Amino acid sequence: MAGSSVPVLVALALLGLAGGVGITAVGPGGVLPTIGLFALTGLTPAQVAGTAIVTHVATGLLATAAFTRSGQLREPATRRTALVLAVSAVVGTPLGVLVNSSVSERMFGLVLGVFVAGVAALVWFRERRRPAAPRAHPPTAVVAGMGFAVAVAAGVVGIGGPMLTVPLLVALGVPVLESLASAQAQSVVIAGVGTVGYVAQGGVDWPLAVLVGVPELAGVLLGWRIAHALPTRHLKYALITTLFALAPYLALHG
Repeated sequence: MAGSSVPVLVALALLGLAGGVGITAVGPGGVLPTIGLFALTGLTPAQVAGTAIVTHVATGLLATAAFTRSGQLREPATRRTALVLAVSAVVGTPLGVLVNSSVSERMFGLVLGVFVAGVAALVWFRERRRPAAPRAHPPTAVVAGMGFAVAVAAGVVGIGGPMLTVPLLVALGVPVLESLASAQAQSVVIAGVGTVGYVAQGGVDWPLAVLVGVPELAGVLLGWRIAHALPTRHLKYALITTLFALAPYLALHG
């Protein structure tokens, strides 16, 4: 952090704020700090993932409390989905952290670019193919398999669970607010387990984690209010456009 210019530090803080808004307003959004740390700093892939994932401990706890307060995590079906996602994250996240240790900077950029484009496509698909009526939460086995896969990906790249889990749950017919609530609880486990793994490797830049994480917390509260008060379609399309534009840059930057 000491060698970073003021514009870079400001950009990282703003990406943290935008990422927090995206986490609770639409799900994807937590990838924005990861993008900033990778593109704007000289951190290694392990340091990028470790520094980004640390910030999701606090954002996940705050978002979980917010969605508990608004009632979504008091519903039995949502609590069950959240619990299954959290348990599967305990198994999947360490595997992702282990995989990251063997990923080169070029490969990390390619993987991150693919994830970013994939999430943009998922959000776009969700907007174009909204179900006429919400269906029930998917079976436990489906949620467990999805949670494991998301946790592995999150451990590799240093993202929160909502980035992938929310679009996937909505595609399976779960209402948006319930999907957001379930994913926040999963994010706490992914971030907690991932933090332990990356701290053990010395892969966390704590000053940058604070710089990104504090605005991200403010964004989480703002995004939660947006999710409950305003139509988020324009925000979603802005996010889709941004992610599609960034994906090739990240792949080439690596």
